[in-house]
Amino acid sequence: MTTLDTFTTTNYTKINSKGSFTFSAPSNIALVKYWGKIENQIPANPSLSFTLNNCKTVTTLQYESKTEKNISFDLLFEGQPKESFRPKIQKYFERIQDLCPYVLDYHFTIDTKNTFPHSSGIASSASGMAALSVNIITLEKLVNPDETDDYYMQKASLLARLGSGSACRSIKGNIVVWGETESIENSSDLFGVDFLYEVNSVFENYQDTILLVDKGEKQVSSTVGHELMHNHPFAERRFQQAHENIAKLKEILKSGNLNEFIALVESEALTLHSMMMTSMPYFILMKPNTLEIINQIWKFRETTNVPVCFTLDAGANVHVLYPNKYKEEVQKFITDELAKYCQNNQFIHDEMGFGAEDLS
Repeated sequence: MTTLDTFTTTNYTKINSKGSFTFSAPSNIALVKYWGKIENQIPANPSLSFTLNNCKTVTTLQYESKTEKNISFDLLFEGQPKESFRPKIQKYFERIQDLCPYVLDYHFTIDTKNTFPHSSGIASSASGMAALSVNIITLEKLVNPDETDDYYMQKASLLARLGSGSACRSIKGNIVVWGETESIENSSDLFGVDFLYEVNSVFENYQDTILLVDKGEKQVSSTVGHELMHNHPFAERRFQQAHENIAKLKEILKSGNLNEFIALVESEALTLHSMMMTSMPYFILMKPNTLEIINQIWKFRETTNVPVCFTLDAGANVHVLYPNKYKEEVQKFITDELAKYCQNNQFIHDEMGFGAEDLS
């Protein structure tokens, strides 16, 4: 059985030198949502996501060996010091230091930037922690080169999870499952796994346009939201439903039945928000324009029979999902009818991608 101990590096050779790596890692959008977690970023239910391609974080990690053993790093965002990011990175290193004791032997300079506008309302923690984690694992390959590629990929996903839960789904693959579930072989609570089952060609290069309804900071952090599931009256049934929906989605992805895909994906999005609205304390993260967009999508789908649907993260922004075949038609609809509901008419066209990339 794979446990945390499996990924604890005990023997390594310190390299007395300095160097750097650069990796990009994308955001991802969950179709089956995870909401609720237990200690050490373990999910209360499994999730399945599409990896994105354009909304990425690019991170350069410079390392330099030192004599004292401690956590030591400088943090830059777009080349400038970013003190507000430090606590999250400090906590990340504290969480991974037992698994990766070699990080205490180096001073790091972390320079990170996003390909999407900062404060756009798109969560950058998933892409950011994934990009940092693949850099850390690349250093591990130098000090501990004896493991398999699969091991390094799984450990990179595990480290990313310790930084931000959903980040584990941004390391590798275009469809990723995180969380142990009966219908997905080798699925794990510790790391994301590539979806290795048959996928209908209709899902190739699937499109996701992100409508930026609200670019402000969320009124409730995801961390607080997850914790509210501990005493939630509907939590256990919801966790069970997520397992059921992954099994259903596995079959839908094989068959290419877009009507079933749409029904499941939209239901999951609304279920996520219903769990927030029925927690104690309760909260609503959708905005009036979120609902306007949803109604416009339903109306457009009904009148045109174009298989376009929406999903939501834990916020007001809307992800518009549609097959590549309908790209021109849907993007015209977005420009003509939906952009006016976005803050400053802003939206980002994205599509399915494949995970982290070495840019060194």
